[in-house]
Amino acid sequence: MPLDTRPNPLLHLTGLAQFDAVEPGHITPAVDALLAECRRVMAQVTSSAVAPDWRSVVEPLDDAIERLGRAWGTVSHMNAVVDTPALREQYNLNQPKLTAFWTELSQNEALYARYKAIAARPDFAAWSPARRKVIDNELRDFRLGGAELALRDKERLKQVRERLSQLSTRFAENVLDATNAFALHIDDADAARLAGVPDDVLQMYREAAQAGGKGGYKITLHYPSYYPIQQYADDRGLREQLYRAYTTRAAEFGKPEWDNGPLMLEILNLRREKAQLLGYANFAELSLVSKMARSPQEVADFLGDLARRARPHAERDMQELREFAARELKLPDLQAWDVAYATEKLREARYAYSEQELKQYFPEERVLAGLFRVIETLFSVVIREDKAPAWHPEVTFHRIESLAGELIGQFYLDLYARDHKQGGAWQDDARSRRAVRRRVQTPVSYLTCNFTRPIGGKTALFTHHEVLTLFHEFGHGLHHMLTRVDEMSVSGIRGVEWDAVELPSQFMENFCWEWEVLQLLTAHVDSGAPLPRALFDKIIAARNFQSGMQMVRQIEFGLADLRLHTAFDPAAASVAQVTAVMEQVRKEVAVVHPPAYNRTLNGFTHIFAGGYAAGYYSYKWAEVLSADCYAAFEERGHPLDAQTGEHFHRSILAVGGSRPAMESFLEFRGRPPKIDALLRHNGMNG
Repeated sequence: MPLDTRPNPLLHLTGLAQFDAVEPGHITPAVDALLAECRRVMAQVTSSAVAPDWRSVVEPLDDAIERLGRAWGTVSHMNAVVDTPALREQYNLNQPKLTAFWTELSQNEALYARYKAIAARPDFAAWSPARRKVIDNELRDFRLGGAELALRDKERLKQVRERLSQLSTRFAENVLDATNAFALHIDDADAARLAGVPDDVLQMYREAAQAGGKGGYKITLHYPSYYPIQQYADDRGLREQLYRAYTTRAAEFGKPEWDNGPLMLEILNLRREKAQLLGYANFAELSLVSKMARSPQEVADFLGDLARRARPHAERDMQELREFAARELKLPDLQAWDVAYATEKLREARYAYSEQELKQYFPEERVLAGLFRVIETLFSVVIREDKAPAWHPEVTFHRIESLAGELIGQFYLDLYARDHKQGGAWQDDARSRRAVRRRVQTPVSYLTCNFTRPIGGKTALFTHHEVLTLFHEFGHGLHHMLTRVDEMSVSGIRGVEWDAVELPSQFMENFCWEWEVLQLLTAHVDSGAPLPRALFDKIIAARNFQSGMQMVRQIEFGLADLRLHTAFDPAAASVAQVTAVMEQVRKEVAVVHPPAYNRTLNGFTHIFAGGYAAGYYSYKWAEVLSADCYAAFEERGHPLDAQTGEHFHRSILAVGGSRPAMESFLEFRGRPPKIDALLRHNGMNG
């Protein structure tokens, strides 16, 4: 075989990533070369005789670390959206090297001393707030990384971090593999089992079967395929069959190698050990060091207060649903796999519209055009199509410019669910804004969703929930792309407290309930007619439909996460006792009680494979902030008020992580946050 002499695309990331050129064989050589360069720079800045300052320490490290971070970020993103055995093998081979390096960096006493010397400089107080915040964050991260530990404890912490990294990756892989492994084929002769399912969903199932060379219908556990069965299928047995498959993914009922139960227990054990090595009683205490909330008790009190306010509404919602199901649907024993079905029937009966009817008004092109118009109006920018190599033919690329035509940021948009792509929706950092030698590097964002793809040669139609999700992820993207901070580690989302990072995303969701905005987002897929006012009024009337049930479900996840990382002692527990924590929380706050086989935690990637460990409460915490921020637009009486939009941009989005999130909120609202707007938006203020 001839030697491949082409340049390694992971080593040439001065511009945009060359996704069309990256091969698994590029990964190890690139990682090894970039790690060697980082270590060389680390040795250089710690041995230099030059007095430590921004230029002699921070800049060269940022240069090297950014090259490594962008290359590995490219690999990580591909691993999440176009997973292949070869790519996964290389990812898992190299991930421990990265974890070891970050531990080595955070425990480097000589480098820690250089940063402490920078903070002690006589002129440090005169530095810009962003640069001071960078140094303060670095000093905190050195302490949390173990720089002050004894040698034996440093080594153990390194081992713990490496193992946690491996376990988190394995956890997510197991969920993806278990999801991909399931498929239910229904022959044409049995098509009656799909009674109640809308025609466009049936077409999606038929096309999925055809893609595999079969007739009939193919249903998978990818959410756009799974959820319509729960929502519409009249066949109760089919709903239960899919529900059981979905809620037991990566559990003990399937392949042993995909069982996440033992992984959860080991992850919890190692997190607790990590916290105690660093002098904290539990992992929640450690997690909160870099968050707005000051203690696990404060988080518990916050969630408890919300539960007390929301549970009466949730109980009322559930009682209404039970009565309706018994009376109208002949379901006297409402089960977890009936809830979505009964909910949709009750919505149709009470508000005289269905999600399927509403979906016809949200074709993809109109939704995107409307979203872009909202962003352009609020923040005085222009969004245009752009070109860049991508990882899949369905991915599009766009640019954000100032009104004067100056490039501000760019983003990739990957909207549809598919095999070999992790579920959910997320925004990630492809490139951060940074001033580099008198030149500003503009930010680039990944915006990833798992929506229903185009069916039957027609445009994709989105549910209102999917539109909310799209606005949510764009809120994260705007936080990343509209920053005006030039220091990389506090630019955009970077450096923002985790329990404030959802503020811009949840803020953007509010626009999806405004008449003026929905006129921009909607056009009937066949007639082109905008959303009728009568249907809009029904949507608004139904906005808080089951809001109590929805809120206690989020509280349920937040409390379970908090308890698993505080009072729960994994060293003395079994896998069954991990599950029992969730069951106990449900007894206290939930109104929907799933069957004993439900293994929600086994697929809970947010806390076992993502960044939300001991931080899932952040969704509700940030929602208080976001609802209060949106109330400023309500007070102006105009959802697309450009003056208020500019104020929000200047106070929240532009400053990123360069200052504490509470300072940004106070600048925007002129006062501390109040819970009133959140309760009002959820119909709980009465």
